[in-house]
Amino acid sequence: MVNTKLNLFLIALLLTIVSFAQTPVKQKKQLGNATPISDLKQSNLNYEYAINDPLKTRIYTLKNGLKVYLSVYKDAPRIQTLIAVKAGSKNDPSDATGLAHYLEHMVFKGTDTYGTKDFKKEEVEIKKIEGLYEVYRETKDEAKRKIIYHAIDSVSGIAAKYAIANEYDKMLATIGADGTNAFTSFDQTVYVNDIPSNQISTWLKIESERFRKPVLRLFHTELEAVYEEKNRSLDNDNDKVYDALMSSLFKKHTYGTQTTIGTIEHLKNPSLIEINKFYNKYYVPNNMAIIMSGDFDPDKVIVDIEKNFGSYSSKPVDSYDFKPEDPITSKIVKTVVGPDPANVNLGFRVGGEGTPDADVGELMASILYNGTAGLMDINLNQAQKVLTSNNIFYVLSDYTLFGFSGEPKQGQSLEEVEQLLLGQIELVKKGEFPDWLLQAVITDMKLKKTKDLEQNYSRANEMLDAFIGNIKWQKAVDRIERISKITKKEIVDFANKNFTNSNYVVVYKRTGENVPSEKVVKPAITPIEVDRDNSSKFVKDINNSVPAKIEPKFLDFEKDIQKSTLKANIPLLYNKNTENKLFELYYEFEMGSNNDKLLPIVVKYIPYLATEGMDAAKIKQEFYKLGCTFNVHSGDENTWISLVGLNDNFEKALKLFEKILDKPVVDDKVLKTLIADIIKSRNDQKLQKAVILNHAMLNYARFGPINPFSNVLSDEEINKISVTDIKNKIKSLTGFEHKVLYYGPNELEEIRSMINSYHHVPEKLTAISPSYNFVERTMDKTVYVVDFDMTQVEILMLSNGAKYDSAKVPIIALYNNYFGGGMSSIVFQDLRESKALAYSTGSGYRQPNKQGKNYYNSSYIGSQADKLSEAMKGLSDLLNTMPRTEGGFNSSKELILQEMRTQRVTKSDIFFEYITAQNMGNQTDIRKDIYQKIQDYKLEDVEKFQKEYIKGKPTTILVLGKKDGLDMKTLEKYGTVKFLTLKEIFGY
Repeated sequence: MVNTKLNLFLIALLLTIVSFAQTPVKQKKQLGNATPISDLKQSNLNYEYAINDPLKTRIYTLKNGLKVYLSVYKDAPRIQTLIAVKAGSKNDPSDATGLAHYLEHMVFKGTDTYGTKDFKKEEVEIKKIEGLYEVYRETKDEAKRKIIYHAIDSVSGIAAKYAIANEYDKMLATIGADGTNAFTSFDQTVYVNDIPSNQISTWLKIESERFRKPVLRLFHTELEAVYEEKNRSLDNDNDKVYDALMSSLFKKHTYGTQTTIGTIEHLKNPSLIEINKFYNKYYVPNNMAIIMSGDFDPDKVIVDIEKNFGSYSSKPVDSYDFKPEDPITSKIVKTVVGPDPANVNLGFRVGGEGTPDADVGELMASILYNGTAGLMDINLNQAQKVLTSNNIFYVLSDYTLFGFSGEPKQGQSLEEVEQLLLGQIELVKKGEFPDWLLQAVITDMKLKKTKDLEQNYSRANEMLDAFIGNIKWQKAVDRIERISKITKKEIVDFANKNFTNSNYVVVYKRTGENVPSEKVVKPAITPIEVDRDNSSKFVKDINNSVPAKIEPKFLDFEKDIQKSTLKANIPLLYNKNTENKLFELYYEFEMGSNNDKLLPIVVKYIPYLATEGMDAAKIKQEFYKLGCTFNVHSGDENTWISLVGLNDNFEKALKLFEKILDKPVVDDKVLKTLIADIIKSRNDQKLQKAVILNHAMLNYARFGPINPFSNVLSDEEINKISVTDIKNKIKSLTGFEHKVLYYGPNELEEIRSMINSYHHVPEKLTAISPSYNFVERTMDKTVYVVDFDMTQVEILMLSNGAKYDSAKVPIIALYNNYFGGGMSSIVFQDLRESKALAYSTGSGYRQPNKQGKNYYNSSYIGSQADKLSEAMKGLSDLLNTMPRTEGGFNSSKELILQEMRTQRVTKSDIFFEYITAQNMGNQTDIRKDIYQKIQDYKLEDVEKFQKEYIKGKPTTILVLGKKDGLDMKTLEKYGTVKFLTLKEIFGY
């Protein structure tokens, strides 16, 4: 029974709602109130460009200030697009942090034109919700707050009846967009899409409408998704370390005084009014950019952009002013305790984007650590002084974080690792690094830049960085050339100026029980009705638009790969690189840990190999000088040896590469140290929840105690490995059957001759022995639980699948996309959008890696522990009763078809597509079969598949969470509950 005071309070509250509903907040004219310039035929705009720009970027500035970056790259008929806003979490009001991130989520919800069935009626309810939230955030009494939130929940349910969920995602799926997403960071909010080249006009129409007037609909369920995101962050030791580092480095700047997700207090007290203010202030054309890289005609595209965005009104945007940080004069020490492996992190502060610090600091960072031959690489990692070490050079608009990280060896303290990291900085301060390293770093930068030019996302991000950082494009283009002129003295001076033994922050991440922290408590939310089948007129018009047709191009393995034979009848696959001077060489062996448990240990030793006349450090330095990288990877059933880099140095690199494999020198002391590190790393895996759930528990559930993940040597067996064991295995490796793959500028016969000259193999290769055949369990109603110190709970539901059948691949692709594959899928819509049960969820019928093996169904949801019952029921119900929506089905179908039409498999990817086809027993490109069959499928076909292969199948459930927070009665409803130990699931 509610007391009189609360009744009086409720009356006052209802009066407040009416007041807010009748007094809407006035919207200032800005980006949203534009009328497209429909009669524009040709752009009169000039564009900026840079000399010697490999991207050949055009930079237009519309009359309203909107920046447009266009770079043509015709590798495939697709375009990477970014729409960037020069505002992020640093611009959040101090009393409403997390606001930029909120808004990013809400921009996916639609406008007054789409996402709604009746906006006039919906708007009335949204205004009520807006007013209720203002009262809610001002109210401190918890009893009153519960009443207000109940009212918010009730009105939200009414408002939701007028909404059409996920119309934006459905439109993007219909036009064949891929990677639809967005992100918010300190300086920026960016909206991401990869679109087909024939959908530019349609995409621009959608985006123009999207940013015109975002409506904050379905707010309280989306807010709950943000709560989940925050709670996941509170469970993440890396996030806690990062927050501790930034808050200590930046005492005045909002880089440190607030976080992107926001404080719990502000998350619990959101304001729609403040969100709209943020939108009105920063989402204006003169503070935004459209960035495109891909296959298009820039002359036509700029006209289309002007038509859709040219009439948006600009207005002044205040620059972000901040007080400079005080110098750090005494080391700041922070400690974070959590279940993850221990590590130490150091943070220094230097100048931000566009400053000389950004150039010199980047060069210094690579001298210290570049993954191959930096001071930390050689003196710490190669020398086995620490388990791992690396650095980060994170350039922001106003400052740069120069960070260092290290993991301790067994018995080593974090303080010892800290001193070792500082010791490498001291070497730079003293100038104790080789002169050749500067030039090698520049060569490596050029190589990475050349590689980045092959990817539209990398190209678009380079333009994004220039826009957000206010960098003139010529300066951005000249970056490597400018850095190449920096002298050793300048680096030494920079190091001495910015790095002392007392001007940094150190965060010790220690392994231990989580310190209890406040979490965002689950509010009482009534699931909203999600309308999956209705479409607004705007969406219908989009769906009815007919783009110019692009025909798909599938691989012909006989024509797209040149095949030859090396000595000993080794197959050689060849594809010529006509784009640049880079090469890729691979040796592929169809054997892995399932064939030989010693192989993964051998692979881990290879980076420490010496050879005749050259120690391991010298080998790494030599490869780095050559602009080449040598890597080895071993999985369950295959091993890859790769050599990639500058083709001018191919023969020199190949000669050294082969010498290492033919004449390895193995050191007993190095081996013993490596074995100790491997054992520590394996034990550290038991502290990582992603490894526990997605590898250890998953394999245990599918195969039992003997499975591909636990199929490893015991500690006792590892300790018995000898130098001779390693050396003999390496020397014998190329004597096994294998393939050689080359992608590069050299001609086939030239490559064939070179490889035959240097590749050391016997006359007859040894056949690879069969791999261990792990037998799949028949899933039953068992709930496997692992106790782990975390506030959230993560759930996997597994069921057996049928044997791989290429004829089933098309319907499986469609089912996966429709049911659990993205933001417009059934699973996402129901569990996140409607019921607000999770930040992350998904489901799929997983394909095996070889023919003869079985599919399995895997469904995931991560949620708060107090939502365990609802989360499990929600996911289980969907698996057994799949909702039917024609609109969602059509979007899923069209997405796959559009992607197939515009996807191009090129360069070395052709090899990997071919090898995958061979593994699956397919003689042709399976994508052609998918494309042809999927056009004829109806929703009934997906329903038939679901009923035959998913519905009612015995399900084994995996639960990872803190035992004390789990509702055992809920778990027992789904089967026999069995707690597993880490030793049981890891096998050691």
